[in-house]
Amino acid sequence: MPNSQQNKKAWQFYPANLLWLGLSALAIVLDQWTKWIANTHLNYAEPIAVMPFLNWTLLYNYGAAFSFLSDAGGWQRYFFTGLASLVSIIFIIWLMRMPKKLIILPMAIALIIGGAVGNLIDRIVLGHVVDFIHVYYNNSHFPAFNLADSAITLGTILLIIDTFFLEKKRVQNAEAQHD
Repeated sequence: MPNSQQNKKAWQFYPANLLWLGLSALAIVLDQWTKWIANTHLNYAEPIAVMPFLNWTLLYNYGAAFSFLSDAGGWQRYFFTGLASLVSIIFIIWLMRMPKKLIILPMAIALIIGGAVGNLIDRIVLGHVVDFIHVYYNNSHFPAFNLADSAITLGTILLIIDTFFLEKKRVQNAEAQHD
């Protein structure tokens, strides 16, 4: 009997986790809004100094992170669109199956979903991702990025923190409850 209960629990969806998709939606809205501002107020590849280490520079990324495969001939648009769609669906299912008492892990997943969908919208609508945040130090330049990329990065950092520090604690607590 415990196995059938465990199987049911493994596939149980928690409607309260829909609230985490609100964080995803916020990331998407802020990302698309800032990209619209960049597209309408900046000239392509013309930096606008904001701080001694930060420019607004409108750039289009036809590839993935750091313009990976940007000059691959066009197939990468469909590949990255499909990949982002698949990952987003998997992460939404994962998010909906998380116990509602968790905070860091669903926050991480929600941010990754929001960032992935923000860039997915660009790929579908524009055929490229709009980047405009350009950080540098002296002659060392970090590739331009956007708020969706920032959401994915923050979500990934939180996911790593959860995996390496919080998951172990959850497993120990679960084992202590079964003893």
